Amino acid sequence: MFPVAGNFALLLAVVFGAAFGWLLHRGRVTDYDTIINQFRLRDFTVLKVMVTAIVVGGIGVFVLVQLGGAQLHVRDANMLGTIAGAAIFGVGMVLYGYCPGTGLAAVGTGSVHALVGVLGMLIGAIAYALSFDWVRDNVLSVWKLGPMTLSDVTGLPPVAILFALAVAAVGAFGALEWSDLERA
Repeated sequence: MFPVAGNFALLLAVVFGAAFGWLLHRGRVTDYDTIINQFRLRDFTVLKVMVTAIVVGGIGVFVLVQLGGAQLHVRDANMLGTIAGAAIFGVGMVLYGYCPGTGLAAVGTGSVHALVGVLGMLIGAIAYALSFDWVRDNVLSVWKLGPMTLSDVTGLPPVAILFALAVAAVGAFGALEWSDLERA
């Protein structure tokens, strides 16, 4: 329904990538202190940006699938791999002060220390690729639940999950804003 191919698709990728980086910068999540203060529970900008992106992205994917513009390809739920990956990601984010997206966007703003971290991410990606056979056999095969979605686990339709997530996000944002006003 939405065929996009060739050079136009590449152009769209650059445009959307630049817009994403600009939005990250405008949201202050390319600032090292903003991310570190999230972990110090002093600034919840990162949480607000991420939850907003999850809700908007989820709604966007849902609409595209419903309109026939995209297909879902559900991957295996590899719980040990997910937990190990999340732990490595979290430690890396605390030490680096950026996630991969905000790190690249910070490089775009001229941050040299973010560039050093991006080089580290590339080295890590190469190491993962070189060790993938071992990871697949020894990590991803443990606690493998097969392809499943949150709808499969809960029995709720995707639209109900998106609605609940959006309501929870608005409630959490309201609570965070209220607590900020109370502290001021």
